[in-house]
Amino acid sequence: MNNSNSNSPKVQWLVWGFLSLTILAITSAFIWTRLMSPGRPLPVISEVRPFTLTNQLGQSITLDSLRGQVWIADIIFTRCPGPCAKLTRQLAVIQNALRDEHDVRFVSLTADPTYDTPAVLQRYAKRFGANQERWHFLTGLKSDIYRMAHEDLKLIVEETKPEDRTNVEDLFLHSTQLMLVDRHGRVRANFNGDFPEFDQQTLPALAETVRALLKEK
Repeated sequence: MNNSNSNSPKVQWLVWGFLSLTILAITSAFIWTRLMSPGRPLPVISEVRPFTLTNQLGQSITLDSLRGQVWIADIIFTRCPGPCAKLTRQLAVIQNALRDEHDVRFVSLTADPTYDTPAVLQRYAKRFGANQERWHFLTGLKSDIYRMAHEDLKLIVEETKPEDRTNVEDLFLHSTQLMLVDRHGRVRANFNGDFPEFDQQTLPALAETVRALLKEK
């Protein structure tokens, strides 16, 4: 067996992609059941462990900072030539749709913490009209961010090796999922933020799911 092939970025990406699609399919089925049967709770996919990262305002954000609130998490990077801008625009749409839900927060991890300093992330936040009291763009140690993304939020993120890059901005592979976390730091659902019909199909289901989580104790 050729071990180099089994460890190649393409193979790893396929494995991560398969796992992500599996989680998405399972969660979507539960969400559909939940919407059709309001008395049935959503599953617990995983649990976010304690963390300390820094937001675009230079503030330390921890798990305790978000406890008691429902939050929507994703992973992006400001130099992204692909889906990041679209993903952030979708979150901005959700932010506006849920503006009256005061216990909702938004968390965007950066896949590129060396470049994405708080100052860089603040410019990015302003570009997309983020309410910076409710939306945290988080940077910090790469190991901490990647552990939280991979192990807790179940998001794919990998640095692209120089020899595998198709252009100078092809720096990272990452999920386009939006992960919903409940008041206790448990991941309960996910949605595809890169879906073409996001506003018409995904947004109503996502908003309904957020409101269901807000009703939980």
